[in-house]
Amino acid sequence: MAKLSAEEIRSFSYLSDIGGTEESFSVPLIYRFLIRFLSPLVRFFFNINYSGLERIPRKGAMIITSNHVSNLDPIFKILAARRHVFYLAKEGHFQKQPNKFIMRSNGMIETIRSEGGKDALSRAHDVLTSGLALGIFPEGTRSRNEKPPFLQDGKTGVARLAASFPEIPVIPICIIGSREVMPPGANFIRFWKAIKIHIGEPVTFGEWLISDDGGDFNKSQLEMLSSVDEHGRSSIMKSLYRKFTDQLMGTIEEMGAP
Repeated sequence: MAKLSAEEIRSFSYLSDIGGTEESFSVPLIYRFLIRFLSPLVRFFFNINYSGLERIPRKGAMIITSNHVSNLDPIFKILAARRHVFYLAKEGHFQKQPNKFIMRSNGMIETIRSEGGKDALSRAHDVLTSGLALGIFPEGTRSRNEKPPFLQDGKTGVARLAASFPEIPVIPICIIGSREVMPPGANFIRFWKAIKIHIGEPVTFGEWLISDDGGDFNKSQLEMLSSVDEHGRSSIMKSLYRKFTDQLMGTIEEMGAP
């Protein structure tokens, strides 16, 4: 079957149900200061071993994904990226001070889960439109398992965003050891504990969509998708989102995620 052209892949993005707010997204001044002056200090204190750093672009829009077992995981992903990364964060982090101030001053995006997180995904769309880096934990929350395996099923928000930007790289990251550095409920950080961070090969949704091992989507399927009613289109898109997310989580697991 005929493969999709680059133009047809871009047209696929218009079928995504996520749109931005059309408001620009900028880096808060406090966040600029923290990344520039505190990142080297944080790297000095933690015992972190990175592999695959060259796979993370130093500029341009991207989606960074990983497993999530510790409250320190966002920091480790920012250190790996060596640039500003913006996250979706649950509304509980914004309810009291000083947490609310910290989250706002670092450009974090509040996710109101009772409303489906649609507003948060729209702001995430703005982050990518602005050419910035978006950090996502596809599991949606830190693992609550008390023993391995900690990795949970991923939610499809990451796929919906990736489909909206089919040419933007999605980077899988595997974090090992962060739970031991700061276990759930701990009030102190074990700086001496080793952390391993593996960065996998980036993939775009467009590449995945036409890959035989991915979406395996072709011209006739795109034509059918454009002709069916809204319910049928939604069903097909949900199936693709689920497959992309499951394969992404499978990649993170194969990289060694506990």
